[in-house]
Amino acid sequence: MMVRRLVRALDDRLRFASYARTTLAKVFPDHWSFMLGEIALYSFVALVLTGIFLTLFFDATLTPTLYRGAYAPLDGRVVTGAYASTVRLSWDVRAGLMMRQAHHWVALIFVAAIVVHMARIFLTGAFRKPREINWLIGLTLLLLAILNGFAGYSMPDDLLSGIGLQVAYGIVLSVPVVGEWLAAWIWGGPFPGEAIVGRLYIAHVLLIPALLAVLIGAHLAIVVRQKHSQFPGPGRTEHNVVGSKFLPTFAFRSIALFAAVMGITFALGGLAQINPVWLYGPFEVGTVTAPAQPDWYIGWVDGALRLWPAWQLPLFGYTIPNPFFPAVLMPGLTFLVLYAWPFLERLVTGDRRAHQLLERPRDHPGRVAFGAGAATFYGLLLVALADDVIAKATGWPIGAIVTGLRVAVLTAPLVVAAAAFVVVRALRQTGAESVLYLSRADLARALRRGGAVT
Repeated sequence: MMVRRLVRALDDRLRFASYARTTLAKVFPDHWSFMLGEIALYSFVALVLTGIFLTLFFDATLTPTLYRGAYAPLDGRVVTGAYASTVRLSWDVRAGLMMRQAHHWVALIFVAAIVVHMARIFLTGAFRKPREINWLIGLTLLLLAILNGFAGYSMPDDLLSGIGLQVAYGIVLSVPVVGEWLAAWIWGGPFPGEAIVGRLYIAHVLLIPALLAVLIGAHLAIVVRQKHSQFPGPGRTEHNVVGSKFLPTFAFRSIALFAAVMGITFALGGLAQINPVWLYGPFEVGTVTAPAQPDWYIGWVDGALRLWPAWQLPLFGYTIPNPFFPAVLMPGLTFLVLYAWPFLERLVTGDRRAHQLLERPRDHPGRVAFGAGAATFYGLLLVALADDVIAKATGWPIGAIVTGLRVAVLTAPLVVAAAAFVVVRALRQTGAESVLYLSRADLARALRRGGAVT
């Protein structure tokens, strides 16, 4: 009775009962692909929970510190506070290694879930009017997730993260006119700088997570306000949503997914080793470990750096250094095209209508072809990230591997895009259930038939 009176008193003042009833009656589509965004959301929750634990023990300084702890090879050695606290977390703090590894693993899952979720949105046209704002928010979330992942990866001051920061320093220096100023501002002076770990720490645990939380909240609010999109089907129109109500079906399904994400996160944290900084040792300028590779979500930039020729461009009295093109210009153009895509497609198709129903990928062969070509391009850049590993495993000359990957990066995306266009157009023309039901004749007809690339 006391709880009921309290609830009624709050409702008399806040009038939230009508909003609660509306929310509890909200209908969500049943298609499995709509859970990809929830995986990203719950990964963010896991990141916050594990990150809170880690902040209690991490020392974000480069102050010389005497390590005393369970890891014998380092015991009695003077290292930075950041590196010493990371090793203590791994060897001396109960459950510290599991939490460190769980945090790292779920960061990889978080970015991967956003990428796959954005791919689903792209291929089904869910970015069209009236959802352009959420597309822009989602891309910004992806960009912030990548930046925050790199910041966290770079804080321990081990040899591998130090090499990554050294590469990042060179990339920032390559920016024409303002590069030197930017590098000094970020690092607090010449590399390795004295302030970089502390600044990365503030960005990683405070600034970027706050921005992520605000954007996630805005993203969810827009979804609630605009209601979910859905695939075409019986009883589904541009004006309704067919699926399960929030309570009980969707809520219990979502809780089960949250439990699965948390379970997988901590299972990986306890069973799968990742980023063993004690094996890499502390960072020392001039020392390099091989293979030195970043996490996958930044690895495509590293792969582009490895493949780009040693070209420098004189322009207006300035020399634009080699790293600028693969590590600044290419990522910048990548996100610029993605941000502009809803408006570019609207310009090409002339479609300015509001859409609640999604499209099947086969409805737009051109869009699928672009996506397949882009996936091939960036996938090959990820392969290039491991050119030294490939050379060691196969015995092939590193120069031949680099040349082969350069050729593949320029040609394979075009071949894959053309093949995807023909296959998808054949699916659209024949109405076949899947690629397995297409015949050679179907593909030949799709190849011969002209028409707009849509």
